[in-house]
Amino acid sequence: MIDFRPARAAWLAPLAALALAMPAAAQAKAAQEQSASIPFADHGGIWDWRSEGDSTVYFQDNHRQWYRAELFMPAFDLPFVEFIGIDALPSGTLDKFGAVYIHGQRYPFKSFVKVDGPPKKAEHGDKAKTKAEPMHRA
Repeated sequence: MIDFRPARAAWLAPLAALALAMPAAAQAKAAQEQSASIPFADHGGIWDWRSEGDSTVYFQDNHRQWYRAELFMPAFDLPFVEFIGIDALPSGTLDKFGAVYIHGQRYPFKSFVKVDGPPKKAEHGDKAKTKAEPMHRA
């Protein structure tokens, strides 16, 4: 009879070393990203929202924590709408299984993660322009 225990241990050792090599901070971050959710989203749990392009929505909860939701498909009206509908779970929690309604169309989330905040808006008009050096004629 052939004993396969040494061969099994030989391929388990690299997997165990790989698991130990992953830093604890990366494991904590991965766990945090997987468990991101906004409780009571259907009862005032969302304080603010912003769109970024046609496939990303940023939500701010009542504790001023920001979340980024990426949509499965682009919502071409997203940059122009003034309000969106929120499709939370029956418990009212908004997470990666949620969706938004834009002009009656449902857009499910591809991902839902905690972030530090939405990207900074670019300044418009004269403030965004830098002052140019005057040209000197010789």
